[in-house]
Amino acid sequence: MRLSDYQFHDPLWLLALLAIPLVVWVRGRRGAPVLVVPFAASWHRPSLIPTSRWPATLAASGLVLLAVALARPQRVEDKRDVKQRGYDLMLAIDLSGSMLAEDYERGGERINRIQAIKPVIQAFISKRANDRIGLVIFSGKAYTLAPLTFDHEWLARQIERITVRMVLSLEDGTAIGDGLGIALTRLDQAGREEGNKRKGAFIVLLTDGANNRGLLTPDQATEIARSRAVPIYTIGAGRDGLVPMPVFDENHNKIGYRRMPADLDEGALQQMSDATGGRFYRAAESDTIEKAFASIDQAQKIEFQAKSYLLTTELFAWFATPGLLLLFAGALLALPPRLPRWNPSAALKKFRSPGAPHPHPAP
Repeated sequence: MRLSDYQFHDPLWLLALLAIPLVVWVRGRRGAPVLVVPFAASWHRPSLIPTSRWPATLAASGLVLLAVALARPQRVEDKRDVKQRGYDLMLAIDLSGSMLAEDYERGGERINRIQAIKPVIQAFISKRANDRIGLVIFSGKAYTLAPLTFDHEWLARQIERITVRMVLSLEDGTAIGDGLGIALTRLDQAGREEGNKRKGAFIVLLTDGANNRGLLTPDQATEIARSRAVPIYTIGAGRDGLVPMPVFDENHNKIGYRRMPADLDEGALQQMSDATGGRFYRAAESDTIEKAFASIDQAQKIEFQAKSYLLTTELFAWFATPGLLLLFAGALLALPPRLPRWNPSAALKKFRSPGAPHPHPAP
């Protein structure tokens, strides 16, 4: 076994080793033990053996071993580089106020557009394990919710954070161009380009409206994506005609509904996808996910490399057990040489009254 085959999972615990020399120095300066480590108060007493340094030495050694144990030493038995092939996907999610319109149904109950597209988002996260996925959210402004990552469980938790309260707290409006611009910026990575063309990268835009805010127009963002060979897949959420929009009070409690016209611009979304080599889908279609996946998987994949520790052995017990034994041994050696013993006869004389008759055994 080489030294490189060992590692500490929590190495910050090793900083506790710095405190042990300080405790020994303070104890020596004061001439009496300090109550910093267990049993230190008894180290100045006469020891069971002539060398009184043994209790302190054993206790310090035990603390060293316990600090190492808390750092979780591990032996890495199989460490290798794992390569996998997949895609880089940036999901741009519209969180404008109109996404709260309840023009979908599930189980006989009204649901809003965010609830309608969440299964689409979750499918991209859960069913594409070999892809790096990132999240951009936008309303009146665009924000990065998650950069490209393989940690899909963490991504799923970020999606759960998207609630009505989050939507209402954002600046209202629909800045589709800015959302696409941020997503394109997140896809800029050295080593993934040939000339000015980005390999294996896609943007999936989920929106319900037409662009009405932002610094970058959808046409400008589309042209940038086209020049970099990044396809944009657009998924439109919302129904045609008048839709029920919930009304909220100042505490974000729903108090009623009002009717508002849908503003989904299917033509603009279709044009955006066609210009970049993507596809347009409706969120309500049952085969939207399958069609999108099939289209994406026709492109050339890119290769990712990540280190994987396939098998590790925990060495905690090898340090914790002797550490506790050394502390216990130090405590035993620090005990006084003679301990008072309980004498039943003396105790009886002490608590018996002077004139009381002696007890006699029963016949």
